[in-house]
Amino acid sequence: MIDRNTLNPKIDASVATLQARFGAAPEVAVVLGSGWAGAVDQVQGAQHLSYAELPAFPQPKVEGHVNEVVVGTMGAQRVIMLRGRAHTYESGDCTGMAGALRSLKAWGVKVLVQTNASGSLRPHMPPGSLMLISDHINAPQRSPIVGEPGSERFVDMSAAYDAELRQHAKAVAKAENLIVGEGVYCWALGPQFETPAEIRMFAAWGADAVGMSTVPETILARHAGLRVMGLALMTNMAAGLSDEALTHALTLQQAQASGARAAAYLAQVIAGMAELDSLKA
Repeated sequence: MIDRNTLNPKIDASVATLQARFGAAPEVAVVLGSGWAGAVDQVQGAQHLSYAELPAFPQPKVEGHVNEVVVGTMGAQRVIMLRGRAHTYESGDCTGMAGALRSLKAWGVKVLVQTNASGSLRPHMPPGSLMLISDHINAPQRSPIVGEPGSERFVDMSAAYDAELRQHAKAVAKAENLIVGEGVYCWALGPQFETPAEIRMFAAWGADAVGMSTVPETILARHAGLRVMGLALMTNMAAGLSDEALTHALTLQQAQASGARAAAYLAQVIAGMAELDSLKA
């Protein structure tokens, strides 16, 4: 449960640091998951700041995460990229990204783009495929806003992943002749990988991909009033759907192999957001 008395001063301090270092907030923030780190190389005029200088930001210890923000532009669109996220499996606490996301909102960010590495439940999305998240399943039924006061805690999740932003991302893919799927992401707590029986259950529920992140951040972002878009990079077929043994090393290996294409697509999507009237207001 979030302790507002402890967190709010940290958010205030983080916002003050962000403003002092970077000025006005970019409209768009991106959380970079495994396989997406190459997007940082697409940022023009990049300025870096460690999470250690932002009191409300987490200090995750997952291999492949750098724990810094990078601010710059992609085309005409200013952006802040978060190179590291707190996962619930690290501590059992699903509120780990609350301070960071609330700091971004208080600074003036409007959109959160989430990226992750996922296991595919569908043969038509093999490893290396990209999927726009249209909806999610919260399999652990854990919420990072338990204990929040007031009616704002009853967040409408019927359109958690913004339709306009998804349409924009699909238009970019079509223009570039890229195949980008669209489907439902299922959050599994981890850190162990899912069993084949669990995967069969998730598929029966309607899930197209499974992973260990994203859903808590989406809930936090929607509670804060941020618009959300999600992109998943398939790094493996889920348990029972291939002969491969699932390991974190395999996830990182496949993410690295497909990361350049994913990062280039993400950069095009972000750059094109500068033309969206809803972000110019």
